[in-house]
Amino acid sequence: MHKTSAGISGQYARSDNNYHQPDDHAASSKPGQYRHATVRKRDNIPRTTPGRNEFYHSSAPYFAQNLPCRSINPAQDFNALIKQEVMDDLMSKSDHFGYRYDGKNHSQYANSIKRYTLASQSPLTRAEQSQLMIFLQNYTTTRRWSWRSLTTTLYSFTSAGVFTPHKPVDERVRHTQVALLSTLLDAIIFKCNQKPQARDIDAWGIANLLWAMAKLVDNGQEHTPGLQEAVAALLPHVKAQVDQFIPQGIAILLWAMAKLVEHGLEQTPEFKETVAALLPHVNAQKDQFKAQGIVNLLWAMAKLVDSGQERTPWLNEAMTALLPPVNAQKDQFNAQGIANLLWAMAKLAVNGKERTPGLNEAVAALLPHVNIQKANFKPQGIANLLWAITKLVEHGLERTPALKEALVTLLPRVNAQKAKLNPQEIANLLWAMAKLVDNGLEQTTDLREALAALLPHVNAQKTNFKPQGIANLLWA
Repeated sequence: MHKTSAGISGQYARSDNNYHQPDDHAASSKPGQYRHATVRKRDNIPRTTPGRNEFYHSSAPYFAQNLPCRSINPAQDFNALIKQEVMDDLMSKSDHFGYRYDGKNHSQYANSIKRYTLASQSPLTRAEQSQLMIFLQNYTTTRRWSWRSLTTTLYSFTSAGVFTPHKPVDERVRHTQVALLSTLLDAIIFKCNQKPQARDIDAWGIANLLWAMAKLVDNGQEHTPGLQEAVAALLPHVKAQVDQFIPQGIAILLWAMAKLVEHGLEQTPEFKETVAALLPHVNAQKDQFKAQGIVNLLWAMAKLVDSGQERTPWLNEAMTALLPPVNAQKDQFNAQGIANLLWAMAKLAVNGKERTPGLNEAVAALLPHVNIQKANFKPQGIANLLWAITKLVEHGLERTPALKEALVTLLPRVNAQKAKLNPQEIANLLWAMAKLVDNGLEQTTDLREALAALLPHVNAQKTNFKPQGIANLLWA
C-alpha cells in the first residue's frame, strides 16, 4: 500500500502536568467582559478534540477569584470572560506602562480562557468563539511583550480553540484570527532573532510554542502567514537548549515537528539538525518516558521517516530504546495509543532495511490489548490497526493466536462503525482485508460481513476518493 494511504492522527499527544514551569505570576487584574448575546449552556461531555489534554498547563493563574463556580452555571463563566471591563482593564494596564508593558495581564486573560475550556471539558463552541472574537479585536500584541507572555498567550489561545476554523467560515472571525495570530507570530519571530539572544527564552516556552504551532496546522490553519518563519526561528533555540528538556518536553518537540512535516513543512537542513540534536536524549532518558510519551515519540519518528528523514544510527538507537518500555508499560496504553503504536511499528517495518530489534516482542505485547480495549477504538483507529497488522504480516510477522484474535476482534467493529468511516479509511480497510486474504487469512463470516458493510460506502463516497485510494480499492 502506498505510504500516503495510512495516515494517523496525533491525537494521543497529550501530557501530564509535570513539566517544570515558573509559578511567580501574580494574581490577574480584575476580570470582566463584553457580551451582546447569550451563549448556549454546554453539557460537560468528554473532550474529543485532538490534543485537548494538552502537553503543558501554562503557569499563569486563573481568574478563579472572579469567576462564578463552574458547577452552578458554565454559561455565566463564559459571560464573565467577555465583559467590556476586562478589555478596558487590559488597555488601561497597557497604556499605563507604555513601552514598558510586558503583556503579563493579557497573557493571564488568555490563560483564563484556556482554564474555562479545561473545566468545561470542551474547546470553545462556534458561538463562544464568535462572541470572543468581537472582544479580541482590541487585544493587541506587541514586540515589547515578554517571552513568557507571548508563549502563554499563543499556547492558551490554541489550546482553548480560539484559532480553530469552523465551517462555514465566518469572515469576521477569520479576519480577527489572522490579525491576532500574525501579531503574535511577528513578536515571537522578533524575540527569537534578537541579537544578543533574549535572556528569557526558555525550554518550556519553546516546547509550548512548537506544540501550539503544530496544533494550529492540525486544526486547519495550514496557511497562517508567518507560521513557517516562526518555526524556523525557534529551531536554533531548541538546539541551544537541548540539554534543558525533560522527557516530556522531548516527546512534545518531536511530536510537534512530525505533525508540522505531516502538514507540509519542509524538512530543511536546520530542521534535520534539530531532530538529530534531540534523538540522543531519547536514548539517554529512555527509562523516564511515560506511556503517552512513548506513543508520541514512536509515532513521531515513524512519521518523520515516512516523510523522508534518514534512518541515522541515532534514530535507530532511539527507536530500539523505546521498544522494551512498550512491553513494560503495555497496560498503560489506551485504545488510541495502541493504534498509534502499531501503526508506527508497521511504518518502521515498511521503511526499515532490516528488522528493528525488539519489534516483534513489542507487537506481541500489544496485540492482546486490542481485544481488551475493542469497544474504545474509533473508526480511524480500527482502520489504522487493520492496516498496521496487515503490513506487519506482509513483512514477516508470525500469525500467532494473539494476532488472529485481534483480527477477529476488529472485523465486527468495521461493520458497527461503517457509517463513520471516511474515504481513506474505507480504502485502507478494503486493501488490508484483501492483503490478509492474499497472505492466507481464511475468509471467515466476520470478514465477509465487514466486506459487505464497506462496499455500499464505496459507492456513496465515490466522488471523495483520491487517486491513491482509488488505486488501492481497485487492487483490493
